Amino acid sequence: MTRIVYLNGSWLPETEAKVSIFDRGFTMADAIYEVTCVLDGMLIDYGPHAARLKRSAAALGIPVPLSDEELLDAHRQIVAMNKLDQGMIYLQLTRGEQDRDFAYPPEDTPPTLVMFTQAKNALKNPAAEKGIKIATVPDLRWGRRDIKTVQLLYPSMAKMEAKARGCDDAWLVEDGVVTEASSATAHIITGGKLITRELSHALLPGVTRAGVLELAGRHGLEIEERAFTVAEARAADEAFITSATNFVLPVVSIDGATIGTGRPGPVARDLRQLYIDTRRAAAI
Repeated sequence: MTRIVYLNGSWLPETEAKVSIFDRGFTMADAIYEVTCVLDGMLIDYGPHAARLKRSAAALGIPVPLSDEELLDAHRQIVAMNKLDQGMIYLQLTRGEQDRDFAYPPEDTPPTLVMFTQAKNALKNPAAEKGIKIATVPDLRWGRRDIKTVQLLYPSMAKMEAKARGCDDAWLVEDGVVTEASSATAHIITGGKLITRELSHALLPGVTRAGVLELAGRHGLEIEERAFTVAEARAADEAFITSATNFVLPVVSIDGATIGTGRPGPVARDLRQLYIDTRRAAAI
């Protein structure tokens, strides 16, 4: 089925949607994005995703061309038009079209806003049952990782390096400690504590991260927000990642070292189910 996509206020078949070769998202990676999960045709954690979009846009001085109400309506419309039951909505906002120049275009340059859907069976993910294998890779990204930009080449390279080493994903390491996964937040469970990196410019403020930490705290799990080393992670009782469409995925090995029993641990399993249940109930 040909998808219907959103482009600058118009709804178009995906084959007809075109963006200028002079768009700064193409020439300069001058763009941000968000991914919102859809379950049962409803939006999961939409509010925090919309809020993060606005923070990223403000950090780069890119105007969001839709009001809060219009943005929510566009998300609902694209779900309905594509009859999406499970999957994701990808949104990309660029600074707009300009003849190539390192300097920004005038402030009144119209931004480019694109949205499209991708179907995905997020609930029945085989990786949640067997766990994933992680390879550690040096973190060579730029310093403002808290802004959700489209500068994703190095995370893609890191993921491909992990796959070349027989793993599913990469954890990025800087100054001896883990920052995050290639496209997710990294967590470990040690001595009954959930340990995850504190928020800073070094990593993205994950929406799923925030939701999972809230659920963990509500259910009595002690939380410690701090950096942890690769050695700590390898010695942990459990490890897992969190992201918008993967929810909670257990990690069963890091650089070949078995984590815990080598199978998904009880904390990760419970947090995954709690997150899915509470988010489905609160979906809009």
